[in-house]
Amino acid sequence: MTDLQQFPSVDGILAAYGAIDPLFLDTPLVRHAAADAELRFALHAKVEMLNPIRAFKGRGTDWLLQTMPSADVPLVTASAGNFGQGLAHAAAKRGRKAIIFAATNANPLKIAAMRALGAEVLLHGEDFDAAKVEARRFSAEKGYAFVEDGAHAAIAEGAGTIALEVTRQAEVRGIALDAILVPLGNGALLTGIGTWIKAKLPSCRVIGIVAAEAPAMLLSWRRGTCFATPSAPTIADGIAVREPVPYALESMKTTVDEVWTVDEDTIRSAMRFCRQHYGLVVEPAGAAGVAAALEHRGRLEGRSVATILCGGNVPQEPIPGPVRIDVLA
Repeated sequence: MTDLQQFPSVDGILAAYGAIDPLFLDTPLVRHAAADAELRFALHAKVEMLNPIRAFKGRGTDWLLQTMPSADVPLVTASAGNFGQGLAHAAAKRGRKAIIFAATNANPLKIAAMRALGAEVLLHGEDFDAAKVEARRFSAEKGYAFVEDGAHAAIAEGAGTIALEVTRQAEVRGIALDAILVPLGNGALLTGIGTWIKAKLPSCRVIGIVAAEAPAMLLSWRRGTCFATPSAPTIADGIAVREPVPYALESMKTTVDEVWTVDEDTIRSAMRFCRQHYGLVVEPAGAAGVAAALEHRGRLEGRSVATILCGGNVPQEPIPGPVRIDVLA
C-alpha cells in the first residue's frame, strides 16, 4: 500500500510525537477570562508560533522526512510560505535541497524566510494553486521528489500531535472539550487533528474553518467530490485553496463533523482579538479558528472550545481596520 492510500492513524501520531524535533512540540494552551467574557464561552487557544518558523508546519514536515527513504534527490513543493519553511527546515537538517514554488504575489516575509532557511524559491503564477501546477511539472521533468501538502499521511500525523497535546493538557486541567475549531487549507492540519480527536475524544466536534472567499474545500466536502473554484481572493493566504487535494478530502469523510466559513472582516477582527487578549501577532489563516469563534459565537455559547493559532508570519505593519462585524448571535 502506498503512502497516498494510507490515512493518518493514532499509532502514526504517537510515533510522530516521539520523533519530531522538540523545537515544535509541547506548545502552550492558553485561556483568558476577558476573551471568554467577550465570546460567552471558554476558548482554549493552542499557540503554534513559538518555534523557528512561527507556524505548526514544522511538525508535519519533520515527521514526513523521517518516514521518507534517505536520498540526495532535491525535494520540490509549492507553498504560500509556512509549509515551505517547514520543508526547508527539515531538509536542511538532513542535508537535502528544497526547491519551493510560490505565487508571484506571495507574502514577501514568507519568501524571505524560506530562502533564509536554505530553500531555492521560484515564483510562478498568480496564486498558490498555479504555483503547485508548475512545481509538479518541474519535479516530473527533473526527476525530483514532489511533496504535496495535504497528500501524505505523515504530514497529517505530524499535525495531529497538536491534538494529542491538547487532549493531554485538557485532561490535566480537568477540561471537557465540546468542540475544536481548525483552520482548513490543504487539509493536513484538520485531518490529523480529526484522526486523534475521533479516537480519543469522540464527543468533541471537529469543525474545519474556511474563508468564505475560498470555499473550495467546503463545497467539495459537502458534495463528496473535489470541486475547484476559479479564484480564492482571501487575505488568509495559508487557507487560500481553490483546487482541493483529493487525498485530504477523502480523509475528511471520517475525521470531520462540520465545516464553517468566516468572512474577511471577521478574520481581521480575529487578528486584533489575538493581539488584544493573548498579546500575540497571528496571521490571517492562523486566526481563522478565532474568527469562527467570533462569527459563530451563538452556536458555541456556554461550551468549552479549543482552537489552534497556527501561524504568525505577517508583515510588520498595522492590521487593517477598524471594521464593523455582524456576528451570528
